Amino acid sequence: MTFLTTKDLQDLIKVDKSTIYRMAEDGRIPAVKVGRQWRFPADAVETWLRLGAAPVESSDRDRLVGVVSPGVAQAIIEVVAEAAGVMAVLTDMDGTPLTTVANPCGLFTSVGSDPAVRAKCTESWRRYGTVPELVPRFHPSDFGFLCARAFIRHESRLLGMVIAGGIARDDWPPDSDEIRSIAAALGVGADTLAPHIDEVYRVGPEERERILRLLPRVGVLFSNLVEERLHHTGTLAAIADLAETRS
Repeated sequence: MTFLTTKDLQDLIKVDKSTIYRMAEDGRIPAVKVGRQWRFPADAVETWLRLGAAPVESSDRDRLVGVVSPGVAQAIIEVVAEAAGVMAVLTDMDGTPLTTVANPCGLFTSVGSDPAVRAKCTESWRRYGTVPELVPRFHPSDFGFLCARAFIRHESRLLGMVIAGGIARDDWPPDSDEIRSIAAALGVGADTLAPHIDEVYRVGPEERERILRLLPRVGVLFSNLVEERLHHTGTLAAIADLAETRS
């Protein structure tokens, strides 16, 4: 069995020596006492750190897939959608949705299950990631309603987007010519879209500003989750390296 020293553990979990001693005394960390010194079984420490989470492969470090739990991501997006009173979704930088669309408006729901429309949405969301502005702003979507996005980051890399939308423009509803144009762009019949055209979220200027302030905070929340998970994974890798060198 491979054992880690207190110094090894300090380097891995970034806490001071006295804290490690208290954790060992309290049974909060796997440890055995050899004479007057604490030693920490590498395998048990790895299990303790893992806490049931699978390691993140290095190929996933530039992606949200495999880093943020789908269940956690969905729960956060649903809370965001409910708090903002609009629809919301989490995507990667290619526009691929990583959650279902939470709190969808009736206009989106009316045709959103169509695979061709879903593909259009993915392309539209991908374009949001190419807009260089870092401060969220509302832009018209392929549906004609407004959407805004905030980025999720890891260090200097962009990993994904939190997108909120389904918001009526000030000149909503569109006239019949625009409805036909929207339907054609989505690849659906205007007669399918028209009955639901007013089923969008009416959000006043103050509420729009509140949503624009909320989105970056949600982006930071996801970014922090990513940082914590990747740090955790790096710690597991360091333990494996130490165990390898000591075996």
